[in-house]
Amino acid sequence: QVQLVESGGGLVQAGGSLRLSCAASRLTFSHYSMGWFRQAPGEEREFVAAISPSGANTYYGDSVKGRFTISRDNAKNTVYLQMNSLKPEDTALYYCAATLRAYYYTPGFNSWGQGTQVTVSS
Repeated sequence: QVQLVESGGGLVQAGGSLRLSCAASRLTFSHYSMGWFRQAPGEEREFVAAISPSGANTYYGDSVKGRFTISRDNAKNTVYLQMNSLKPEDTALYYCAATLRAYYYTPGFNSWGQGTQVTVSS
């Protein structure tokens, strides 16, 4: 059973930055596409970003393009989400996810962490 543990969430002012981390275990990490999703109260889960197993390719949701950067360290079994120029509408519970399918096939993500809360104040 894949295990994903997110960290790095918190409270930040609009315009600020945060870096989320997701430590993965019980999987061959370098075989998996990794992604970040988020869900705000009363909203559907939204795709944020994904990265290919090697880290060579990335894919972003329209609402975060140019502000967020996904990266991974296969030696540490960790994926990151650097979030800059944060806006109040970025407030959500952020989830790490994994899949053996292509990184750009967002419905394919089928292993999930518990989430880390990000709150952006105006």
